[in-house]
Amino acid sequence: MGVEFRVLGDVELLVGGRRVDVGHARQRNVLLALLIDINRVVPADQIVERVWAGRPPQRARGALYNYVSRLRRIVAEGQDASIVRATGGYVLSVDPLAVDLYLFDDLIGRARATQDVDAAAGLFAQALELWRGDAFAAVDLPWLNSVRDAAAARRVAAELDRDDLELRRGRHHDLLPRLSAHATLRPLDERLAGQLMLALYRCGRQADALEHYQRTRSHLIGELGIDPGPSLRELHQQILAASPVLDVVPHDGRRHAPAVPQQLPAPSPSLTGRGEQLARLDAILVPEGTGPEADVVVISGTAGVGKTALAVQWARRVSAAFPDGQLYVNLRGFAPGGDAMDPAAAVRGFLRALGVPEDGVPVSLDAMVGLYRGLLAGKRVLVLLDNARDSEQVRSLLPGMTGCVTVITSRTQLAGLAVTHQARSLPLGLLSPGDARELLIGRLAGERPAPDPEVVTRIVDRCAGLPLALVIVAARAAYQPHLPLALLADELHEAQPLDALQTGDPVTDARAVFSWSYRALSPDSARLFRLLALHPGPDIGEGAAASLAGISPAAVRPLLASLSRANLLTVTAPGRYGLHDLLRAYGLELVAAFDADRHRAERRLMEHYAGTATAAVRLLDPGRPSPPADPPSAGVTVLPPADQPAALAWFAAEDANLQAAIAATHPGTDRQASQLASAMTTYLDWIGHWHDLVNTQLAILPALDRLADRPATANAHRDIGRTYAQLGRYAEAATHLGRALESYRDLADPVGQGRCHHSLGWMHQAQGDYRTALGHSELALELFRTAGNRLWQARELDAIGWLSLQLGEPDAALDGCGQALPLLRELGDRHGEAGTLDTLGLAHHRRGEHEEAIGHLDRALQIYHELGDRYSQAQVGLNLGDCHAACGRAELASRCWHAALESLRTLDQAGTENLRGRLAERCRDVALTNPHRHAGR
Repeated sequence: MGVEFRVLGDVELLVGGRRVDVGHARQRNVLLALLIDINRVVPADQIVERVWAGRPPQRARGALYNYVSRLRRIVAEGQDASIVRATGGYVLSVDPLAVDLYLFDDLIGRARATQDVDAAAGLFAQALELWRGDAFAAVDLPWLNSVRDAAAARRVAAELDRDDLELRRGRHHDLLPRLSAHATLRPLDERLAGQLMLALYRCGRQADALEHYQRTRSHLIGELGIDPGPSLRELHQQILAASPVLDVVPHDGRRHAPAVPQQLPAPSPSLTGRGEQLARLDAILVPEGTGPEADVVVISGTAGVGKTALAVQWARRVSAAFPDGQLYVNLRGFAPGGDAMDPAAAVRGFLRALGVPEDGVPVSLDAMVGLYRGLLAGKRVLVLLDNARDSEQVRSLLPGMTGCVTVITSRTQLAGLAVTHQARSLPLGLLSPGDARELLIGRLAGERPAPDPEVVTRIVDRCAGLPLALVIVAARAAYQPHLPLALLADELHEAQPLDALQTGDPVTDARAVFSWSYRALSPDSARLFRLLALHPGPDIGEGAAASLAGISPAAVRPLLASLSRANLLTVTAPGRYGLHDLLRAYGLELVAAFDADRHRAERRLMEHYAGTATAAVRLLDPGRPSPPADPPSAGVTVLPPADQPAALAWFAAEDANLQAAIAATHPGTDRQASQLASAMTTYLDWIGHWHDLVNTQLAILPALDRLADRPATANAHRDIGRTYAQLGRYAEAATHLGRALESYRDLADPVGQGRCHHSLGWMHQAQGDYRTALGHSELALELFRTAGNRLWQARELDAIGWLSLQLGEPDAALDGCGQALPLLRELGDRHGEAGTLDTLGLAHHRRGEHEEAIGHLDRALQIYHELGDRYSQAQVGLNLGDCHAACGRAELASRCWHAALESLRTLDQAGTENLRGRLAERCRDVALTNPHRHAGR
């Protein structure tokens, strides 16, 4: 039995002409996710992304497996279709012509290709009859919008081509009602307007034709600010003059078209993924409201990312949409020799391809461009301009009329064309890990046995998603079949990975390919590119880049923009930039050769991070002692955040960079790294990344030893000990806290000693030993009073109040916290204030004063939320839920407990098990008591 898939209307599956139920909407969406890429592996992650629109449930993979299993049985009824599992995903195997969307494209392509007018008309009619409504009707999936729009655009293009054909056949009377209806819906479509004007004129309605021209002109001027294009203006003049060229010319059933250029190069076998980009290219075929300029698309991306492969693949796929031919030229904008093609030479080549004899080619560039554009007028030609250097090189090669499409590939963004020609930008990024694996495995297929997945992962990681690098590795594996693939992976992980990507061919050697882009930079941009390779983190902000280069943020912005336009940097977020690993390796080679001051640059970078982090933590936690910041060196930019939310946002954006900077510290940056590590502890604690906190402090200990900085070393051991206690590793916590306490005594530092006792108290209360904990807190309070530190006195009063609660003394808790709260507010310690409000709320709750408790807890929760302390949010949420439950408000209590569980979702699992467990039990309506207290640092 034959199988048919219908999507040009309601989604339907037919087997033997009988409609088959494909299941509920989610299962149907899985089928669509496979159907759009028939006969190709669709990664499971991509299917999940498509089906659940970026919000997959926890067990999405399991649900997907069930859906696919059911669909496999349904589809298999047709015998000539199947769904099979492949590496990393699934494949729907079926004849493309069994899908009405692809059958439509095939029929339209055949209609445009045939020289038989009557046969073409029949093919157009057959294709357009497939449409039963809007494509994918009643399906609401965001990823499908581009596919739907592209299909609708191809439908409109087919209708216009059919109506052109019908006008040539003299069917203007039959066409008139349909053209009038369509023109009402698309008043800016000049091609449609021309068809209606011609039909009206041939039906003896010259005045109506002229009136429709004026109406179209008014729409274009009013909505787009432009006059009609040359073709429509010429038709208007011909109708005014009643020109005989508008009369129907009898035909013999054949279309006598001249030979058309077919210059597209062979497609690359390396194109993998890029489904989204191909769909966006499909959508340009018939844009809505086309103006007088030809459609122009710029595919930009870094060297080796596959721009040409994408452009050629798409051009060949849609070549039937351009019956008047396809023109191609490699402009050599970044060629090995550095000699970009002169625009005059490129236009001359196009003229010859369009049939102009050598002696008919004009001498001047302007005359050549005029002839070239005149030859393309009224035609549908695809122009592919490959490897353009800049906007100026391509302007002369752009057709001047609608109906043609120009696709340009370049390593730069050619932003000027967006201004002068409304060019659309299609940036091409690196491959996803899944697509990179598919590309590598596909190129290795047949060359050697199935590769070890772990080795493939190592190669994919080191090639950074760059298709050129993956293809080079596959080529080396092919011409060195006895070389184990693991050895190639080892080479890539060595200090100079670009050595493993040498081919001896300047066109394909990765280092050489990168060099062409680098040589095109200005000296200042080139220097910044080299220095950016020194940055150890995944991305960089403007302040860090300015410090690295030793210039101001205002001076660095245009340089970053130029590197971004050259696709040597990727914009990861507004004001933030990324450099992929292979370009970083190339930049490091250049730094070693050209930049003797690299260590000064690294020190400036670390000063920027340390200075800004110190300013940020002083806003977040004013009670945390921090060493006085050194005045910034010349060329260093320090950007103190404006307030606490800005400080949190800065730490969140820079977290990975700060940890990488500390891991990369060396004797020249020890002092700045120690300041940075100290400043990071509050943020990492509040967001519950306790393993990162411990690792950061352990990593800085060798630097502190080199500096012989005893106070900072004591602080680090205290932070490590406090965090080990949070993680439940009490023996290690006691060791580090003991070392810190001994150092503080030697240093005669009462505040440091007090904070150690504070942390020891927290450790003992976490183990349920409240009496010992209270002893440490009382000793800490005396030390803080001796030192005259009012802030930590207030914080310790809160801690003593909390422990009093655990010992069944709520009145003592209210007394201590009542003394602490006004002092904390006076000193601006919002974190301490929130903790004290939490204690007060719980004390009132224990006394049965639930409404008073709720008021304190609501305020504590609000402050913790503003500060971004997720663990403390969860603790207060538990207490608040208990209060609502005590008041009989079960729904409110459940809401509080569920929100508290959500606050813990991104925190380290270790250190939150106790609280997670209690909250989970509360959510199951089991009331427990004695909540665990999270004290401040």
